[in-house]
Formats: sequence, C-alpha cells, structure tokens
Amino acid sequence: MGNVVRSIALDKLVTHPDSPNRQSRVTFGKLVRNIERSGLYEPLIVRPCPGKEGCFEIINGCHRWRALAELGYKNVDCIVWDVDDEEADILLATLNRLEGTDELGKKQALLRRLNKRRESAELGKVLPQTARQIERLVKLQRPSAAEKAKAANFANPVVFFVDDTQQEIIENAISLVGECEAKMTKAGMRAAGLAKIARYYIDNLKTNSGF
Repeated sequence: MGNVVRSIALDKLVTHPDSPNRQSRVTFGKLVRNIERSGLYEPLIVRPCPGKEGCFEIINGCHRWRALAELGYKNVDCIVWDVDDEEADILLATLNRLEGTDELGKKQALLRRLNKRRESAELGKVLPQTARQIERLVKLQRPSAAEKAKAANFANPVVFFVDDTQQEIIENAISLVGECEAKMTKAGMRAAGLAKIARYYIDNLKTNSGF
C-alpha cells in the first residue's frame, strides 16, 4: 500500500456507497473555485473496486471527484491503496475526521496577511470562513493576562439531554432546593439547584457507604 500518484480516468472512479462525509452547497462551491483558481488538489484515495474490473472505489475525495467532474477534468490524480472491506470502513470513518484545530494566533496572522492582498469578500469565496467571520477574526484582539485570569472564572457549559419524565423530576427537585437569589438568571438558578442536589447526593452517599 504505497503512496504513488496515478492518473486515472474520471469515469473509472465510483463513490463508496457508505461514505458518511457530506458537504454543504456553499462549501462545495468554495472547493470548486479553489481547484479552478489554482489547478491544484489533493490526490484522491481509492482502492480497486470490488466487482468492477478496471474501476476504482473512492475512499477519500468524493467531493473533489465531483468538483473535478464539474470543471471538465477527464483524468484525476489518485493514490491506490489495496485494502479489504474492513480496512476501507475504518478509513471511511477516520480520513475525514482525524484533524486538528486552528491555533488562534497563527490563524489570525495568516488571515491578516491574506487580507492585506485581498478583500474579505473575495477571501470568503475560497476560505472556509465567511467574509464577515474573516473580518471579525482579523480585528479580534487577543486578551491580556488580566483578562485571561478573569475569563478563568467564567461559567463552564454543561450540556445533556433528558426525556420528558426526567425533565419533570429534575425541575421539581430544583424547585425544592429553594436557594435562588432574585438577581440570578433562570439558567443560574437551575445551575445552583443542580449543584446543590448533586452535593447533597454525594454527601449522603459518603455517609451511608462509610467513606
């Protein structure tokens, strides 16, 4: 399983029927414009197509394949990996998901360099961000040490889902807690109530179990 790039006829490529990756119309449009503008794209990852002699099944790159077809390409750069069905499934589940996150400072520096040469509206047509998002990121000021210290005291989001019965029980329990300051928001009151209920449960668990 090497990484040798081969040129394969576009009509000899077929998409994997179980590929979970989807792309919005806007993002696909940006992909098309990027390839059209630069003529560059990452080679597709394919494998010999089971049951179709001479054809190749796309494991990674079905959107690039569509974009290249739309742009009139006849041949596509591909890397052929000889993998079985199980390995193909693993690759389908990982190749589009194993990715990092942007470091804010470096992302800002990159966008600012680009923004000196091109307007935000133009950049928004080819970059993942919209023109407005680019403008906000370019202008965003990094917090000082004091602001970072203050931010450490911000509330932490906790998200979970409950059914109707569970919600009713939780709401009733919160209403029984009683210690809700008038100035607190509804979300603050619920958070305080849940925290007190959790603390009561932990304290009683320790007492009854002899911790």
